[in-house]
Amino acid sequence: MMLFVLAALSGAIAVAAGAMGSHWAGDAARELLKTGSHYQLVHAVAALVALKMEARGPAWLFVIGGVLFAGSLYGLATIGWRWLGPITPIGGTLLIGGWLWLAWSAART
Repeated sequence: MMLFVLAALSGAIAVAAGAMGSHWAGDAARELLKTGSHYQLVHAVAALVALKMEARGPAWLFVIGGVLFAGSLYGLATIGWRWLGPITPIGGTLLIGGWLWLAWSAART
């Protein structure tokens, strides 16, 4: 149940970040917030679908990868912490891994 809660909270954060990008941010920050919120929202839903399929591993990768990918973009956009840049591809790799694991899980059933 905790993973379901985390996925739902991830979706809420994504919507908030997208709204912040639309109403508050300058052009460069707006693009980072838009990209981060899009990816985080898609993967929050993907985590919920994975949980429905009883595929907890991919769901964890979607939630953790979404936090790392989007969170690093949010940090770049709002605080300007450049050291977060290298974290973005780590999150992206986890997201890709989640999709591959989900496909493998579905193929096995």
